[in-house]
Amino acid sequence: MASRDSKDIIRRRIHKRIRRKLAGSEARPRLAVFRSLKHIYAQVIDDGAGVTIASASSNEKDGVNGGNVAGAKAIGKLVAERAKAKGIAAVVFDRGGYLYHGRVQALADAAREAGLKF
Repeated sequence: MASRDSKDIIRRRIHKRIRRKLAGSEARPRLAVFRSLKHIYAQVIDDGAGVTIASASSNEKDGVNGGNVAGAKAIGKLVAERAKAKGIAAVVFDRGGYLYHGRVQALADAAREAGLKF
């Protein structure tokens, strides 16, 4: 039986493997996702300069519950709007070692619907 710690170790190992192949540039920054039990976070990152261009999280004071799919959709839409306001149209998606399912997939789909290309 796997404990919570070993699941996180496995996720981090998968994330390192993904990051070897995937990097955000100035033209196509990286949309990175992190999810916890209560919240979900998304950042648009330019890895070349090492800066976060836009971010959104359910931890902000807007009353979004990040522990469910509806909250993930709201955060996906919000991060896409903030990225588009900064002039970002295309990104590469970094699922953070999580399966592309549930909240991670909902966030990605909402960002696509809001106009981000990936």
